[in-house]
Amino acid sequence: MTRIEATAQYCDSWWAVEFTLQGHEYSTQARRLDEVVPMVADAALMTGQPADDFEVHCKVRNADYVDAVEQYKAAAQASAKAGAAAAVASRRAVALLRADGLPLRDIATLMGVSTQRVSQLARG
Repeated sequence: MTRIEATAQYCDSWWAVEFTLQGHEYSTQARRLDEVVPMVADAALMTGQPADDFEVHCKVRNADYVDAVEQYKAAAQASAKAGAAAAVASRRAVALLRADGLPLRDIATLMGVSTQRVSQLARG
C-alpha cells in the first residue's frame, strides 16, 4: 500500500492540492474539501498502479483553519467529557438525596433543576 501525503490549500473557491508519488510531483484541484481524497486517488492512477494500492491522507495547509478547527475539537471534547461527568454526578446526587428521603421538589430546588428532571434522573 502506497501512502500519499497530500496538502490542500483553499484558493479562489477551489482547493489546490499537491502531492508527491514515486518521486514525481502532482497537483489537482477540488471544489470541496470532501472531494480532495478521491481527486488525489484519481490523479494517482496516472502512475499505472491500481486504485486499491493508494492510501491518501490530506492535510490542510492554511494554519489559521487548522488552529481554529483544532481549538474547536478540543473544546467539543472537553465539553463532552464535562457533560458526561455532570450526568454521572447528577444521577449520584439524586440517588443520595432520594435515599435520604428528600422529596423530588426539594431535590430539584437544591440542584437547580426541574422536578421532572429529578424524576428522570431518579429512574436512571
